[in-house]
Amino acid sequence: MQKLLLFLLCLTWAGIVGATPREPVEPPRLSGQWQGPLKVPGGALTLVITIVPLSNGTYYAALDVPQQHISRMPVEVELKDDNLTLRMEQAGSRFEGKVLAGGSQLSGTWQQPGLKTELTLSRGTAPAAAQATKKLRLTPPYRESEVTFYNPDDKIKLRGTLTLPNGEGPFAAVALLSDSGPQDRDSELQGYRLFGILADYLTRHGMAVLRFDDRGVGKSGGDYARSTTADLVGDAQAAMEFLRSRPNVAASQVGLLGHGEGANVALLAAAAPAPEEVPAFVVSLAGYGQPGRDVLRRQQGEIMRLIGADGGQIKAAQGLYDQLIEAVRQTPNQAAARAKIIALLRGSNTGVDEAMARARATQLTSPWARFFLDFDPATRLPLVRCPTLLLNGTADLQVAAGRNLSVLQHGLHQTHQLVQAHRLAGVNHLFQPDRAQWPIVAGEQQPAFSQEAFNYLRDWLLPYVNQAKAPVPVTVRRAAPRPKPLTPLRSQSRRGVAAAR
Repeated sequence: MQKLLLFLLCLTWAGIVGATPREPVEPPRLSGQWQGPLKVPGGALTLVITIVPLSNGTYYAALDVPQQHISRMPVEVELKDDNLTLRMEQAGSRFEGKVLAGGSQLSGTWQQPGLKTELTLSRGTAPAAAQATKKLRLTPPYRESEVTFYNPDDKIKLRGTLTLPNGEGPFAAVALLSDSGPQDRDSELQGYRLFGILADYLTRHGMAVLRFDDRGVGKSGGDYARSTTADLVGDAQAAMEFLRSRPNVAASQVGLLGHGEGANVALLAAAAPAPEEVPAFVVSLAGYGQPGRDVLRRQQGEIMRLIGADGGQIKAAQGLYDQLIEAVRQTPNQAAARAKIIALLRGSNTGVDEAMARARATQLTSPWARFFLDFDPATRLPLVRCPTLLLNGTADLQVAAGRNLSVLQHGLHQTHQLVQAHRLAGVNHLFQPDRAQWPIVAGEQQPAFSQEAFNYLRDWLLPYVNQAKAPVPVTVRRAAPRPKPLTPLRSQSRRGVAAAR
Protein backbone atom coordinates (compact mmCIF):
# COMPACT_ATOMS: atom_id res chain seq x y z
CA MET A 1 0.00 0.00 0.00
CA GLN A 2 2.26 2.71 0.11
CA LYS A 3 5.42 3.19 -1.23
CA LEU A 4 5.20 2.49 2.15
CA LEU A 5 3.08 5.10 2.46
CA LEU A 6 0.40 3.88 4.07
CA PHE A 7 0.11 6.52 6.41
CA LEU A 8 0.47 4.59 9.36
CA LEU A 9 -1.77 4.82 11.99
CA CYS A 10 -0.75 7.31 14.37
CA LEU A 11 0.48 9.16 11.50
CA THR A 12 -1.65 8.33 8.68
CA TRP A 13 -1.65 5.95 5.92
CA ALA A 14 -2.30 8.15 3.13
CA GLY A 15 -3.91 11.38 3.30
CA ILE A 16 -2.79 12.14 6.62
CA VAL A 17 0.39 11.71 4.96
CA GLY A 18 2.70 12.54 7.65
CA ALA A 19 1.77 16.19 7.62
CA THR A 20 1.54 18.04 10.90
CA PRO A 21 -1.10 20.79 10.90
CA ARG A 22 0.54 24.12 11.41
CA GLU A 23 0.90 27.54 9.86
CA PRO A 24 2.91 27.45 6.63
CA VAL A 25 6.57 28.14 7.34
CA GLU A 26 8.58 28.65 4.17
CA PRO A 27 7.78 25.17 2.76
CA PRO A 28 10.42 25.39 -0.01
CA ARG A 29 13.21 25.24 2.58
CA LEU A 30 12.48 21.57 3.25
CA SER A 31 11.22 20.55 -0.17
CA GLY A 32 13.22 17.72 -1.72
CA GLN A 33 15.00 14.51 -0.82
CA TRP A 34 17.38 14.41 2.14
CA GLN A 35 19.84 11.62 2.69
CA GLY A 36 22.69 10.63 4.95
CA PRO A 37 24.36 7.65 6.67
CA LEU A 38 22.94 6.37 9.95
CA LYS A 39 25.66 4.65 11.97
CA VAL A 40 24.47 1.35 13.39
CA PRO A 41 26.36 -1.53 15.00
CA GLY A 42 28.31 -3.25 12.25
CA GLY A 43 28.09 -0.50 9.64
CA ALA A 44 25.79 2.22 8.32
CA LEU A 45 22.38 2.51 6.72
CA THR A 46 21.54 5.13 4.11
CA LEU A 47 18.42 7.06 5.12
CA VAL A 48 16.44 8.97 2.50
CA ILE A 49 13.67 11.30 3.63
CA THR A 50 11.41 12.86 1.00
CA ILE A 51 9.62 16.06 2.04
CA VAL A 52 6.93 17.65 -0.12
CA PRO A 53 5.12 20.88 0.83
CA LEU A 54 1.34 20.64 0.38
CA SER A 55 -0.99 23.36 -0.76
CA ASN A 56 -2.51 23.73 2.72
CA GLY A 57 0.84 24.70 4.28
CA THR A 58 1.63 21.30 5.77
CA TYR A 59 4.08 18.66 4.59
CA TYR A 60 3.97 15.15 3.24
CA ALA A 61 7.10 13.24 4.24
CA ALA A 62 8.29 9.66 3.93
CA LEU A 63 11.36 7.65 4.95
CA ASP A 64 13.19 5.15 2.75
CA VAL A 65 15.94 2.77 3.87
CA PRO A 66 16.93 0.84 0.71
CA GLN A 67 19.21 -1.65 2.50
CA GLN A 68 16.28 -2.78 4.66
CA HIS A 69 13.69 -2.64 1.86
CA ILE A 70 11.80 0.09 3.74
CA SER A 71 10.00 2.52 1.45
CA ARG A 72 7.65 5.41 2.10
CA MET A 73 7.35 5.03 5.86
CA PRO A 74 5.18 7.96 7.03
CA VAL A 75 7.02 10.83 8.69
CA GLU A 76 5.51 13.66 10.73
CA VAL A 77 7.16 17.04 10.20
CA GLU A 78 7.31 19.86 12.72
CA LEU A 79 9.29 23.00 11.84
CA LYS A 80 9.62 26.00 14.14
CA ASP A 81 12.07 28.58 12.83
CA ASP A 82 15.19 26.44 12.20
CA ASN A 83 14.24 23.72 14.68
CA LEU A 84 13.08 20.55 12.98
CA THR A 85 11.48 17.41 14.40
CA LEU A 86 10.76 14.33 12.28
CA ARG A 87 8.77 11.50 13.87
CA MET A 88 8.40 8.00 12.44
CA GLU A 89 5.86 6.57 14.86
CA GLN A 90 5.62 3.36 12.87
CA ALA A 91 9.23 2.58 13.79
CA GLY A 92 9.32 4.28 17.19
CA SER A 93 12.00 6.62 15.82
CA ARG A 94 12.56 10.36 15.64
CA PHE A 95 15.05 12.97 14.47
CA GLU A 96 15.53 16.26 16.27
CA GLY A 97 17.85 18.90 14.82
CA LYS A 98 18.24 22.14 12.93
CA VAL A 99 18.12 23.37 9.36
CA LEU A 100 21.67 24.52 8.62
CA ALA A 101 23.88 25.81 5.82
CA GLY A 102 21.24 28.00 4.26
CA GLY A 103 18.78 25.13 4.06
CA SER A 104 21.10 22.54 2.52
CA GLN A 105 21.65 20.39 5.63
CA LEU A 106 19.62 18.91 8.48
CA SER A 107 21.80 18.17 11.48
CA GLY A 108 20.77 16.64 14.78
CA THR A 109 20.16 13.45 16.73
CA TRP A 110 18.44 10.25 15.62
CA GLN A 111 16.76 8.04 18.22
CA GLN A 112 15.18 4.60 17.86
CA PRO A 113 14.80 1.61 20.18
CA GLY A 114 18.30 0.73 21.39
CA LEU A 115 20.09 3.48 19.44
CA LYS A 116 20.82 7.19 19.79
CA THR A 117 23.34 8.80 17.45
CA GLU A 118 24.23 11.99 15.60
CA LEU A 119 22.87 12.27 12.06
CA THR A 120 23.38 14.76 9.23
CA LEU A 121 21.11 14.74 6.20
CA SER A 122 22.05 16.61 3.04
CA ARG A 123 19.76 17.64 0.24
CA GLY A 124 20.03 14.78 -2.23
CA THR A 125 20.57 14.72 -5.95
CA ALA A 126 19.37 12.17 -8.45
CA PRO A 127 21.80 9.33 -9.19
CA ALA A 128 24.26 10.03 -11.98
CA ALA A 129 22.54 7.61 -14.32
CA ALA A 130 19.15 9.21 -13.67
CA GLN A 131 20.60 12.67 -14.32
CA ALA A 132 22.12 11.47 -17.56
CA THR A 133 18.82 9.96 -18.61
CA LYS A 134 17.01 13.25 -18.03
CA LYS A 135 19.63 15.24 -19.92
CA LEU A 136 19.88 12.81 -22.84
CA ARG A 137 16.30 11.61 -23.13
CA LEU A 138 15.86 9.96 -26.50
CA THR A 139 12.69 10.50 -28.48
CA PRO A 140 10.45 7.53 -27.62
CA PRO A 141 8.76 5.49 -30.37
CA TYR A 142 5.33 6.84 -29.40
CA ARG A 143 3.48 10.12 -28.94
CA GLU A 144 3.36 11.99 -25.65
CA SER A 145 1.19 14.97 -24.70
CA GLU A 146 0.18 17.04 -21.68
CA VAL A 147 -3.54 16.68 -20.97
CA THR A 148 -6.18 18.06 -18.60
CA PHE A 149 -9.33 16.31 -17.44
CA TYR A 150 -12.05 17.16 -14.94
CA ASN A 151 -13.70 15.44 -11.99
CA PRO A 152 -17.16 17.09 -12.00
CA ASP A 153 -18.28 15.65 -8.66
CA ASP A 154 -15.51 17.38 -6.72
CA LYS A 155 -14.93 20.14 -9.30
CA ILE A 156 -11.22 19.36 -9.65
CA LYS A 157 -8.99 19.73 -12.70
CA LEU A 158 -6.31 17.07 -12.97
CA ARG A 159 -3.24 17.30 -15.20
CA GLY A 160 -1.22 14.45 -16.58
CA THR A 161 0.62 12.85 -19.48
CA LEU A 162 -1.01 10.75 -22.19
CA THR A 163 1.19 8.42 -24.23
CA LEU A 164 -0.12 6.89 -27.45
CA PRO A 165 1.46 4.23 -29.66
CA ASN A 166 2.29 5.33 -33.19
CA GLY A 167 -0.50 4.76 -35.67
CA GLU A 168 -4.17 5.63 -35.92
CA GLY A 169 -5.54 3.12 -33.44
CA PRO A 170 -7.95 2.57 -31.91
CA PHE A 171 -5.88 1.49 -28.91
CA ALA A 172 -6.73 -0.19 -25.65
CA ALA A 173 -6.00 2.23 -22.80
CA VAL A 174 -5.21 2.23 -19.10
CA ALA A 175 -5.13 4.90 -16.39
CA LEU A 176 -2.50 4.54 -13.64
CA LEU A 177 -3.58 5.12 -10.01
CA SER A 178 -0.90 5.88 -7.42
CA ASP A 179 -0.21 4.53 -3.97
CA SER A 180 -1.15 6.39 -0.81
CA GLY A 181 0.34 9.78 -0.24
CA PRO A 182 0.51 12.66 -2.71
CA GLN A 183 2.39 11.42 -5.79
CA ASP A 184 3.38 13.11 -9.00
CA ARG A 185 2.44 11.55 -12.33
CA ASP A 186 5.64 9.46 -12.44
CA SER A 187 5.43 8.28 -8.81
CA GLU A 188 9.11 9.13 -8.64
CA LEU A 189 11.30 8.11 -5.71
CA GLN A 190 15.08 8.62 -5.78
CA GLY A 191 15.18 8.65 -9.54
CA TYR A 192 13.00 5.50 -9.77
CA ARG A 193 9.96 6.52 -11.83
CA LEU A 194 7.55 3.66 -11.22
CA PHE A 195 4.71 5.05 -13.34
CA GLY A 196 7.07 6.55 -15.90
CA ILE A 197 8.57 3.08 -16.38
CA LEU A 198 5.15 1.41 -16.60
CA ALA A 199 3.82 3.99 -19.06
CA ASP A 200 6.84 3.55 -21.29
CA TYR A 201 6.61 -0.26 -21.26
CA LEU A 202 2.86 -0.46 -21.82
CA THR A 203 2.85 2.14 -24.60
CA ARG A 204 5.67 0.32 -26.40
CA HIS A 205 3.46 -2.77 -26.20
CA GLY A 206 0.48 -1.12 -27.87
CA MET A 207 -1.53 0.58 -25.09
CA ALA A 208 -2.50 4.19 -24.56
CA VAL A 209 -1.52 5.19 -21.01
CA LEU A 210 -2.69 8.08 -18.84
CA ARG A 211 -0.71 8.97 -15.73
CA PHE A 212 -1.53 12.09 -13.74
CA ASP A 213 -0.52 14.21 -10.76
CA ASP A 214 -2.53 13.45 -7.63
CA ARG A 215 -4.84 16.09 -6.19
CA GLY A 216 -2.90 19.10 -4.94
CA VAL A 217 0.36 17.82 -6.46
CA GLY A 218 2.25 19.20 -9.45
CA LYS A 219 -0.21 20.78 -11.87
CA SER A 220 -3.39 19.20 -10.48
CA GLY A 221 -5.92 21.07 -8.39
CA GLY A 222 -7.64 19.96 -5.21
CA ASP A 223 -6.47 19.17 -1.70
CA TYR A 224 -5.02 15.70 -1.19
CA ALA A 225 -4.98 15.92 2.61
CA ARG A 226 -8.79 16.19 2.75
CA SER A 227 -9.48 13.29 0.37
CA THR A 228 -10.57 9.78 1.28
CA THR A 229 -9.98 6.58 -0.66
CA ALA A 230 -13.60 6.82 -1.85
CA ASP A 231 -13.00 10.35 -3.19
CA LEU A 232 -10.12 9.05 -5.28
CA VAL A 233 -12.51 6.66 -7.02
CA GLY A 234 -14.02 9.77 -8.58
CA ASP A 235 -10.64 10.73 -10.02
CA ALA A 236 -10.26 7.22 -11.46
CA GLN A 237 -13.71 7.44 -13.07
CA ALA A 238 -12.86 10.84 -14.53
CA ALA A 239 -9.61 9.46 -15.96
CA MET A 240 -11.50 6.62 -17.68
CA GLU A 241 -14.11 9.03 -19.03
CA PHE A 242 -11.33 11.15 -20.51
CA LEU A 243 -9.71 8.16 -22.19
CA ARG A 244 -13.03 6.94 -23.59
CA SER A 245 -13.58 10.37 -25.14
CA ARG A 246 -10.37 10.17 -27.18
CA PRO A 247 -10.96 9.39 -30.86
CA ASN A 248 -7.95 7.03 -31.08
CA VAL A 249 -8.90 5.00 -27.98
CA ALA A 250 -11.21 1.96 -28.06
CA ALA A 251 -13.83 3.07 -25.51
CA SER A 252 -14.75 -0.52 -24.63
CA GLN A 253 -11.13 -1.43 -23.80
CA VAL A 254 -10.28 1.13 -21.09
CA GLY A 255 -9.01 -0.22 -17.78
CA LEU A 256 -7.27 0.75 -14.55
CA LEU A 257 -3.89 -0.19 -13.11
CA GLY A 258 -3.37 0.70 -9.46
CA HIS A 259 -0.42 0.43 -7.09
CA GLY A 260 -0.94 -0.02 -3.34
CA GLU A 261 -3.93 2.06 -2.31
CA GLY A 262 -4.40 2.83 -6.01
CA ALA A 263 -5.11 -0.87 -6.58
CA ASN A 264 -7.95 -0.72 -4.08
CA VAL A 265 -9.26 2.46 -5.69
CA ALA A 266 -9.31 0.56 -9.01
CA LEU A 267 -11.21 -2.36 -7.46
CA LEU A 268 -13.73 0.00 -5.90
CA ALA A 269 -14.25 1.63 -9.29
CA ALA A 270 -14.81 -1.85 -10.76
CA ALA A 271 -17.63 -2.37 -8.24
CA ALA A 272 -19.53 0.71 -9.43
CA PRO A 273 -23.28 0.07 -9.86
CA ALA A 274 -23.47 1.77 -13.28
CA PRO A 275 -22.16 -0.56 -16.04
CA GLU A 276 -20.81 2.36 -18.10
CA GLU A 277 -18.50 3.31 -15.21
CA VAL A 278 -16.91 -0.13 -14.82
CA PRO A 279 -13.41 -0.55 -16.30
CA ALA A 280 -12.77 -3.23 -18.90
CA PHE A 281 -10.11 -4.71 -16.62
CA VAL A 282 -8.18 -4.03 -13.44
CA VAL A 283 -4.51 -4.65 -12.69
CA SER A 284 -3.70 -4.66 -8.96
CA LEU A 285 -0.07 -4.14 -7.97
CA ALA A 286 0.38 -4.71 -4.22
CA GLY A 287 -3.31 -4.24 -3.47
CA TYR A 288 -4.45 -5.10 0.06
CA GLY A 289 -7.27 -7.44 1.00
CA GLN A 290 -7.27 -7.01 4.78
CA PRO A 291 -8.94 -4.13 6.65
CA GLY A 292 -6.75 -1.03 6.74
CA ARG A 293 -6.25 -1.18 10.51
CA ASP A 294 -4.90 -4.75 10.25
CA VAL A 295 -2.53 -3.88 7.41
CA LEU A 296 -1.07 -1.00 9.42
CA ARG A 297 -0.70 -3.07 12.58
CA ARG A 298 1.27 -5.73 10.75
CA GLN A 299 3.45 -3.06 9.12
CA GLN A 300 4.29 -1.53 12.46
CA GLY A 301 5.50 -4.86 13.82
CA GLU A 302 7.61 -5.63 10.74
CA ILE A 303 9.26 -2.23 10.71
CA MET A 304 10.06 -2.31 14.42
CA ARG A 305 11.64 -5.75 14.06
CA LEU A 306 13.80 -4.46 11.23
CA ILE A 307 15.19 -1.60 13.30
CA GLY A 308 16.03 -3.92 16.19
CA ALA A 309 13.16 -3.38 18.62
CA ASP A 310 12.68 -6.24 21.07
CA GLY A 311 9.47 -8.16 21.71
CA GLY A 312 8.49 -6.03 24.67
CA GLN A 313 8.85 -2.78 22.74
CA ILE A 314 6.81 -4.13 19.84
CA LYS A 315 4.09 -5.40 22.16
CA ALA A 316 3.87 -2.04 23.94
CA ALA A 317 3.73 -0.08 20.67
CA GLN A 318 1.03 -2.31 19.23
CA GLY A 319 -0.93 -2.19 22.45
CA LEU A 320 -1.01 1.60 22.20
CA TYR A 321 -1.92 1.34 18.53
CA ASP A 322 -4.90 -0.89 19.34
CA GLN A 323 -6.15 1.57 21.94
CA LEU A 324 -5.82 4.53 19.57
CA ILE A 325 -7.65 2.80 16.74
CA GLU A 326 -10.49 1.67 18.98
CA ALA A 327 -10.83 5.20 20.33
CA VAL A 328 -11.29 6.46 16.77
CA ARG A 329 -13.64 3.69 15.66
CA GLN A 330 -15.86 3.72 18.75
CA THR A 331 -16.18 7.51 19.06
CA PRO A 332 -17.99 9.15 16.12
CA ASN A 333 -17.94 12.55 17.80
CA GLN A 334 -14.83 14.31 16.51
CA ALA A 335 -14.06 16.36 19.60
CA ALA A 336 -14.57 13.41 21.97
CA ALA A 337 -12.40 11.13 19.83
CA ARG A 338 -9.58 13.65 19.74
CA ALA A 339 -9.75 14.11 23.51
CA LYS A 340 -9.42 10.34 24.02
CA ILE A 341 -6.44 10.11 21.67
CA ILE A 342 -4.65 13.01 23.32
CA ALA A 343 -5.15 11.42 26.73
CA LEU A 344 -3.81 8.06 25.50
CA LEU A 345 -0.76 9.61 23.87
CA ARG A 346 0.05 11.87 26.80
CA GLY A 347 -0.40 8.97 29.21
CA SER A 348 2.04 6.73 27.35
CA ASN A 349 5.82 6.86 27.60
CA THR A 350 6.35 8.21 24.11
CA GLY A 351 7.54 11.68 25.04
CA VAL A 352 4.78 13.30 23.00
CA ASP A 353 4.14 16.95 23.89
CA GLU A 354 0.71 18.56 23.95
CA ALA A 355 1.02 20.14 20.49
CA MET A 356 2.10 16.90 18.81
CA ALA A 357 -0.62 14.93 20.60
CA ARG A 358 -3.23 17.35 19.24
CA ALA A 359 -1.76 17.06 15.75
CA ARG A 360 -1.87 13.27 15.83
CA ALA A 361 -5.41 13.31 17.17
CA THR A 362 -6.42 15.52 14.25
CA GLN A 363 -4.76 13.12 11.81
CA LEU A 364 -6.30 9.98 13.23
CA THR A 365 -9.80 11.43 13.20
CA SER A 366 -9.55 12.90 9.69
CA PRO A 367 -12.00 11.72 7.01
CA TRP A 368 -9.26 9.78 5.28
CA ALA A 369 -8.14 7.95 8.42
CA ARG A 370 -11.67 7.05 9.51
CA PHE A 371 -12.46 5.62 6.07
CA PHE A 372 -9.19 3.73 5.75
CA LEU A 373 -9.16 2.21 9.22
CA ASP A 374 -12.70 0.86 8.83
CA PHE A 375 -12.51 -0.07 5.16
CA ASP A 376 -12.58 -3.82 4.58
CA PRO A 377 -11.87 -4.57 0.88
CA ALA A 378 -13.31 -8.07 1.26
CA THR A 379 -16.84 -6.67 1.52
CA ARG A 380 -16.58 -5.01 -1.89
CA LEU A 381 -14.70 -7.65 -3.86
CA PRO A 382 -17.78 -9.78 -4.75
CA LEU A 383 -19.21 -6.69 -6.47
CA VAL A 384 -16.31 -6.28 -8.92
CA ARG A 385 -17.56 -6.56 -12.50
CA CYS A 386 -14.48 -7.03 -14.65
CA PRO A 387 -11.46 -9.36 -15.02
CA THR A 388 -8.61 -8.72 -12.59
CA LEU A 389 -4.87 -9.41 -12.51
CA LEU A 390 -3.34 -9.51 -9.02
CA LEU A 391 0.43 -9.18 -8.53
CA ASN A 392 2.11 -9.02 -5.09
CA GLY A 393 5.76 -9.35 -4.10
CA THR A 394 6.98 -11.68 -1.37
CA ALA A 395 9.54 -9.05 -0.20
CA ASP A 396 6.85 -6.39 0.29
CA LEU A 397 7.01 -5.13 3.89
CA GLN A 398 3.97 -2.89 3.45
CA VAL A 399 1.45 -5.35 2.03
CA ALA A 400 2.12 -8.97 2.97
CA ALA A 401 1.67 -11.01 -0.21
CA GLY A 402 0.41 -14.18 1.48
CA ARG A 403 -2.20 -12.64 3.73
CA ASN A 404 -3.58 -10.08 1.30
CA LEU A 405 -3.43 -12.00 -1.96
CA SER A 406 -5.45 -14.90 -0.55
CA VAL A 407 -8.21 -12.54 0.62
CA LEU A 408 -8.31 -10.78 -2.75
CA GLN A 409 -8.47 -14.07 -4.64
CA HIS A 410 -11.25 -15.46 -2.47
CA GLY A 411 -13.41 -12.37 -2.81
CA LEU A 412 -12.90 -11.97 -6.55
CA HIS A 413 -13.61 -15.62 -7.33
CA GLN A 414 -17.15 -14.99 -6.09
CA THR A 415 -17.67 -12.59 -9.02
CA HIS A 416 -17.44 -15.32 -11.68
CA GLN A 417 -15.04 -13.01 -13.51
CA LEU A 418 -11.62 -14.02 -14.79
CA VAL A 419 -9.00 -13.65 -12.03
CA GLN A 420 -5.26 -14.29 -12.19
CA ALA A 421 -3.03 -13.99 -9.13
CA HIS A 422 0.74 -14.30 -8.86
CA ARG A 423 3.26 -13.99 -6.03
CA LEU A 424 6.57 -12.60 -7.25
CA ALA A 425 9.52 -14.02 -5.32
CA GLY A 426 11.93 -11.42 -3.96
CA VAL A 427 9.96 -8.46 -5.33
CA ASN A 428 9.36 -5.51 -2.99
CA HIS A 429 6.54 -2.98 -2.70
CA LEU A 430 7.94 -0.88 -5.54
CA PHE A 431 8.07 -3.99 -7.74
CA GLN A 432 11.83 -4.03 -7.76
CA PRO A 433 13.50 -7.46 -7.83
CA ASP A 434 16.33 -8.51 -5.54
CA ARG A 435 19.15 -5.96 -5.62
CA ALA A 436 21.47 -8.51 -7.22
CA GLN A 437 19.31 -8.34 -10.34
CA TRP A 438 19.54 -4.56 -10.75
CA PRO A 439 21.40 -3.43 -13.88
CA ILE A 440 24.60 -1.39 -13.89
CA VAL A 441 24.09 1.96 -15.62
CA ALA A 442 26.90 4.51 -15.95
CA GLY A 443 28.88 2.55 -13.40
CA GLU A 444 26.10 2.58 -10.81
CA GLN A 445 23.59 -0.10 -9.87
CA GLN A 446 20.11 1.18 -10.69
CA PRO A 447 16.73 -0.06 -9.42
CA ALA A 448 14.60 -1.74 -12.07
CA PHE A 449 11.05 -2.96 -12.40
CA SER A 450 10.66 -6.73 -12.11
CA GLN A 451 10.92 -8.45 -15.49
CA GLU A 452 8.66 -11.21 -14.19
CA ALA A 453 5.99 -8.61 -13.42
CA PHE A 454 6.45 -7.12 -16.90
CA ASN A 455 5.87 -10.55 -18.42
CA TYR A 456 2.63 -11.07 -16.52
CA LEU A 457 1.42 -7.58 -17.52
CA ARG A 458 2.25 -8.16 -21.17
CA ASP A 459 0.47 -11.52 -21.33
CA TRP A 460 -2.59 -10.29 -19.41
CA LEU A 461 -3.08 -7.11 -21.46
CA LEU A 462 -2.29 -8.52 -24.91
CA PRO A 463 -5.90 -9.70 -25.59
CA TYR A 464 -7.17 -6.16 -24.90
CA VAL A 465 -4.50 -4.65 -27.15
CA ASN A 466 -5.43 -7.02 -29.97
CA GLN A 467 -9.18 -6.75 -29.47
CA ALA A 468 -9.07 -2.95 -29.60
CA LYS A 469 -8.09 -3.30 -33.26
CA ALA A 470 -10.87 -5.80 -34.01
CA PRO A 471 -14.62 -5.25 -34.35
CA VAL A 472 -15.49 -7.96 -31.81
CA PRO A 473 -15.34 -7.07 -28.07
CA VAL A 474 -13.24 -9.06 -25.60
CA THR A 475 -15.17 -12.08 -24.35
CA VAL A 476 -15.04 -12.53 -20.58
CA ARG A 477 -17.25 -14.30 -18.09
CA ARG A 478 -19.94 -12.02 -16.78
CA ALA A 479 -20.79 -11.74 -13.12
CA ALA A 480 -23.88 -13.46 -11.77
CA PRO A 481 -26.55 -11.29 -10.09
CA ARG A 482 -25.29 -10.03 -6.76
CA PRO A 483 -26.84 -8.37 -3.73
CA LYS A 484 -26.79 -4.65 -3.31
CA PRO A 485 -23.73 -3.52 -1.27
CA LEU A 486 -24.45 -2.80 2.37
CA THR A 487 -22.26 0.30 2.50
CA PRO A 488 -21.96 1.63 -1.04
CA LEU A 489 -19.68 4.47 -1.97
CA ARG A 490 -21.21 7.79 -2.80
CA SER A 491 -23.23 7.64 -5.98
CA GLN A 492 -21.17 8.29 -9.06
CA SER A 493 -22.62 10.66 -11.63
CA ARG A 494 -21.79 10.31 -15.28
CA ARG A 495 -18.47 12.07 -15.81
CA GLY A 496 -18.21 15.08 -18.05
CA VAL A 497 -16.01 14.95 -21.10
CA ALA A 498 -12.52 16.21 -20.30
CA ALA A 499 -10.58 18.79 -22.17
CA ALA A 500 -7.11 18.14 -23.56
CA ARG A 501 -4.28 20.39 -24.43
